Amino acid sequence: MAEPYGNYHATDGRPGGDYGGEHLVVRSVPVPDPGDLIGRLPEPAALAWIRHGAGLTGWGEATRVTLPSGPDRFAVGEKWLREVIENADVQDEARRRGSGLVAFGSFTFDDWSEGSVLIVPRAVLGRDGTGNAWLTTITPDGEAAWHTAPQAPLLAPGHIRWHDGSLSAPEWEQAVSAAVRRIIRGDLRKVVLARDIYASADEPIDARVLLRRLADRYPGCFTFACAGLVGATPELLVRRNGRKVSALVLAGTMPRGATAAEDAELAATLLGSAKDNEEHGYAVTSLTDAIEPLCQALRVAPRPELLRFANVQHLGTWVHGTLATDHSALALSAALHPTAAVGGTPTDTAVELIRELENMDRERYAGPVGWVDADGNGEWGIALRCAQLTGERARLFAGCGIVAASDPAAELAEAQVKFRPMQTALEQGD
Repeated sequence: MAEPYGNYHATDGRPGGDYGGEHLVVRSVPVPDPGDLIGRLPEPAALAWIRHGAGLTGWGEATRVTLPSGPDRFAVGEKWLREVIENADVQDEARRRGSGLVAFGSFTFDDWSEGSVLIVPRAVLGRDGTGNAWLTTITPDGEAAWHTAPQAPLLAPGHIRWHDGSLSAPEWEQAVSAAVRRIIRGDLRKVVLARDIYASADEPIDARVLLRRLADRYPGCFTFACAGLVGATPELLVRRNGRKVSALVLAGTMPRGATAAEDAELAATLLGSAKDNEEHGYAVTSLTDAIEPLCQALRVAPRPELLRFANVQHLGTWVHGTLATDHSALALSAALHPTAAVGGTPTDTAVELIRELENMDRERYAGPVGWVDADGNGEWGIALRCAQLTGERARLFAGCGIVAASDPAAELAEAQVKFRPMQTALEQGD
């Protein structure tokens, strides 16, 4: 059980105002390209951040912190991590972004939700997709170098049974209607409303099985796992590489067509949709307003492009910048969250309406998820198209941007499409 550390909890902490954990011994070495990162995960409690086969996987826990609720949870987490890093003995022969000491993290959407977490694993396997790969081991000082446990067999979840979440489909449509009325009244311009559903399986759900299925079907998404939250998000909240930062804003959605002609027609409809472009514009503005004060230069694509995935297509806008001061990837994610892509416009009013209408705690859905290394480099996405795993149960989430022109039935249909990646990952046969 975690022991108290200040006003948060760390697995190796002890009471006090400063980090009290053991010194960690960190060793990163180049290794032959492993190819498949997911296939190397030895146990179901996986950590992962993978796109097009490149990224990081981790397993075991050298240390972990569960952060208190509150708007300062990111700052508290960064202070804890900085103290872990300062107390570590690091030998990094790989010298790659993501080598050395790395923490995976997942933060709650709402300031006042419990459950934000940072995990420093016992082992990290990295691959950059250009032939470079490395293995990092992280052990408490005085322990023998940690060796990977034998590979636990993969077990499919078996038959899946589905249950309503906090709101049934008709109840959620009523919530959308209420939101539209508030927008028309002038209370706000956009709000993102989400709903949840539950799955019950015959067997405990192995995160590695879902990671494999998601990565195979959605290679262009960021497939992630952290503390039981597993998904494949299309949205990059922020990437930091030295002073260079980038983000991919997504808002505005259309399903894929059954034929090439239908697909092209749906794409043209999305690109020309006033409703979807309005929704997208709010998301771009909220992100650029937050990141611009931190940059000495910022470039925003002049118009959204069409981004196609296996089941949906989105309007997407890339943002690139150069930092004016040294902010870590974790600090940047704190500055950007929540964007209008997952909250609304204006933010405070939208979040209050979410609390009022959704009838649930989003927990870590739609919060930042990703990783950060000791140099402050890293990648954080928005936890979308995901599920929280607990034994044989999974809680799935999907959300839609609501504006004045939104139709409740159409928004419900869009939410159903967004559930499908995780539903398919749970249901598909081997």
